[in-house]
Amino acid sequence: MERQGVDHLADERSKAEFDVDAMKIVWAGSQHAFDLADRMSKLVSADPVFQKDSRTMLDRKDLFKTTLRKAAYAFKRINELNLTYEEATKLRFFMDESNYMSLHWAMFVPAIKGQGTEEQQEKWLPLAQRLQIIGCYAQTELGHGSNIQGLETTATFDSNTDEFIIHSPTLTSSKWWPGGLGKVSTHAVVYARLMTEGQYHGVHGFVVQLRSLEDHLPLPGITVGDIGTKFGNGAYNTMDNGVLRFDHVRIPRNQMLMRVLQVSREGKCTYSDVPRQLIYGTMVYVRQTIVTAASTALSRAVTIATRYSCVRRQFGSQNGGPETRVIDYKTQQNRLFPLLASAYAFRFVAEWLEWLYSNVTDKLKANNFSTLQEAHACTSGLKSLTTSATADAIEECRKLCGGHGYLCSSGLPELFAVYVPACTYEGDNTVLLLQVARFLMKTVSQLGSGIQPVGTTAYMGRAKHLMKCCSTVERAEDWLEPTPILEAFEARAMRMAASCAQNMAIFSNPEKGFAEMSADLAEVAVAHCQLIVVSKFIDKLKQEVPGKGVKRQLKFLCNIYALSLLHKHQGEFLATSSITAEQASLATAQLRNLYSQVRPNAVALVDSFNYTDHYLGSILGRYDGNVYPKLYEAAWKDPLNDSAVPDGYVEYIKPLLEETIHLSRL
Repeated sequence: MERQGVDHLADERSKAEFDVDAMKIVWAGSQHAFDLADRMSKLVSADPVFQKDSRTMLDRKDLFKTTLRKAAYAFKRINELNLTYEEATKLRFFMDESNYMSLHWAMFVPAIKGQGTEEQQEKWLPLAQRLQIIGCYAQTELGHGSNIQGLETTATFDSNTDEFIIHSPTLTSSKWWPGGLGKVSTHAVVYARLMTEGQYHGVHGFVVQLRSLEDHLPLPGITVGDIGTKFGNGAYNTMDNGVLRFDHVRIPRNQMLMRVLQVSREGKCTYSDVPRQLIYGTMVYVRQTIVTAASTALSRAVTIATRYSCVRRQFGSQNGGPETRVIDYKTQQNRLFPLLASAYAFRFVAEWLEWLYSNVTDKLKANNFSTLQEAHACTSGLKSLTTSATADAIEECRKLCGGHGYLCSSGLPELFAVYVPACTYEGDNTVLLLQVARFLMKTVSQLGSGIQPVGTTAYMGRAKHLMKCCSTVERAEDWLEPTPILEAFEARAMRMAASCAQNMAIFSNPEKGFAEMSADLAEVAVAHCQLIVVSKFIDKLKQEVPGKGVKRQLKFLCNIYALSLLHKHQGEFLATSSITAEQASLATAQLRNLYSQVRPNAVALVDSFNYTDHYLGSILGRYDGNVYPKLYEAAWKDPLNDSAVPDGYVEYIKPLLEETIHLSRL
């Protein structure tokens, strides 16, 4: 942690009522995870090559070239230091600059591992791991994203030459958005419609070389480039998201990834013994990493807003004394502390998703698919819930920082711009909620049939009780107990699901009913997913948590998370009679009381994320709280201040001042 000079937040840190070092380990997940992150973050922050202070001021070409330099340097340092794969991944993470390496390691390599045969892995993986080839994941098209089966790119087998012909038959079939594709990748795993003997066999992946390994020029039949500048300064503009078109490009048959489906020399398609459902295991893994990333992005924003709220003083001066810290206003706490609680809630549900991925993978290997649909629905919903909430929360944190939050030097505008695509990639959030809703409707329809709901839908097995039960809360303090909280969330989710199922039954055409009820169904999915997050936070509190006062703080945060959701969605809890109006008022009163418990620990709780100033990238969120001198200093570094007189003065300002521009008379 960079700690130089006076700590302007020392008085805040002295108020902590818990063991901050112990909480850092709880946040990291383990001592090993903490040590790894701590070492790699400090390694990056101490290296001037990874400096990013000027990133938002660079034009696109300079920004991209700078990112290429950092990515190459990172790979060089990884080899020089002989870092493990785990260490290398963390180093790239704390580099905090989206680039082609992210997609190469996170999408291209796993696609070959997951979908390639042993022979294909032996051929491609050593090249990819040594960066002798650089790959991307070319799935999304100009005309299709979420609807994978609607992809238009074709891969037609030619049995005469033993080749596939990769072709983009329409403008909308152009691959569009793959990161690393625009200017860097030499190869791609391209997803296309498999055609053999005039028959369509679904969408499959193909390894296709795009650029020459000699001069990096596109190969014949390939049109490739960058899709243009994206939202925000710096942000995701460090990435070369690309466009790609094929004009009857031929590749050998063995470059189709054939772990699941194999095409013979004669063009016959046969499925291997590998379960096709394995792809869902990969999906669970990817979405688990997205939920983890949500907790990280949210915790960064909350750190900035919390520290700055303790620095900023406005109004409230008594007899010439200091003004009131912004964080001491109840309105600020009411907006900020539920976001702090959400960061912890999302981290713990992400931990549980790690376990779920391992569990699903083991079952798939044993050809046990009993929990697959539920796991897929659960991860789809949590990806949607956490990314939407995080994107909204980052913007709320910007507003919590007042006008200064709008400066790029606050770190919040760039954080928002680089994060918000998470609401769309790996599944549009509304589409994912409707997938969850479809599964929930199926689960409701099977109640009473002998098929027991599993996993996160197990509460639906108590449907009769949940449809009739009444909350037992009589005092505000009762809302501090997990049982009434869980029962209220379960009753709300169950009753909303049952109501939708009942309303859909009116329609003779189920799909028509689903379409008509889709807005309500999305709300059902949100209720279900919020229940999951609340329940996993409560489960975390049942575990042994080391460190003085740590579990007490986590309980405060858990209750704030649950009760803030209950307050925000009060209409649903009341409309379903899950709680009464009086109980809702008691919940709100208890929520307000909890803020005073968290207030003295606020800075310590964000310190527990253990972010260096380099990684945080925010003057407002500096560890030492020395905000105003650094804001003033940063202003003079802007290129616009390179000269006292701006470019354009002679042409456009001076004539106005000298009245040499003739104004038309009305």
